[in-house]
Parts: sequence; C-alpha cells; structure tokens
Amino acid sequence: MPVRVAVAADAEAVSRVINTAFRKAESFLVDHDRIDLQTVQELFRTGTFLVAEENKVVVGCVHVEMRGDRSYLGLLSVNPDGQKAGVGSKVMTAAEDYCAKAGSHFMDLRIVNVRKELPEFYHRRGYVETGTAPFTAGLEPKVPCHFVNMSKPLR
Repeated sequence: MPVRVAVAADAEAVSRVINTAFRKAESFLVDHDRIDLQTVQELFRTGTFLVAEENKVVVGCVHVEMRGDRSYLGLLSVNPDGQKAGVGSKVMTAAEDYCAKAGSHFMDLRIVNVRKELPEFYHRRGYVETGTAPFTAGLEPKVPCHFVNMSKPLR
C-alpha cells in the first residue's frame, strides 16, 4: 500500500477519512465532525499530509508539521474498514521517516486520555508520555478528558 505526500486536491478525501475514523473512535466523546474542509485546507499550508491509498482511494492519513528540530504529528486516521490491518503503522512509519529526512530529531503528538487503546499503540512505536494539556476549549466533550503529550526521538 503506497504512502505519499498529499496534494491540495486530496483535501476532501483527507477530510472524509479523518471524520469517518474519528466518528467511529470518538462518538462516545463528541457529537460532531472532527474537522471541516476549510481547516484541512489550512493545515496543508502549515504542514504536510501523508496519505495511504488502496486502489487510488485514500484510506489513511496523517498530518505532520515541522517545528524547528522537532515535528508534530496529528490526525492519524484510518478508514474504519481498514483498521487493524497495519495501515496506521505504515502511515506512522512514513511520517517519522519523512520528518527525520527533513531534519527533525523528535516527533511529538498528543492523545486524548479516554482513548484507552492509544497509549499501547504509541508505546509499541517508542513514544513516551511527556506531560498533559487541557482538552481543546469549546469542543464540549461528553466526558471529562485531557490530552496526554507523547514524544519519540527520530535519530
């Protein structure tokens, strides 16, 4: 399954994969889409989306953003039909390689503490907790939650 750098024309497909994946994973937490098309288009200007394709259809994606010698990874998403098939791991590896080649020494990310499956996924890839942060203001989660910051050296 190829992973490539997304182009602006992929914005709708990226938005659809993100919302489909997060709707399944976080419907217990929020009642709305995770992202809108305008925000995806803005993220194309601040960083890079990598996409995994199957039969020329985007089935997974991630957004990475360079921040000095560190990079930030967010919005890792896999179409629910393809979850648990290695797509997320493949996209993660591609993102880490992409950022390392661009000069990043560390990859940072954050997860929601109530997503109990996420720490193990990232621990297996070498990420460790580095702190916490409040949940995004204005999103009105259904249950109390916060972010857990994680990081991994890339070199």
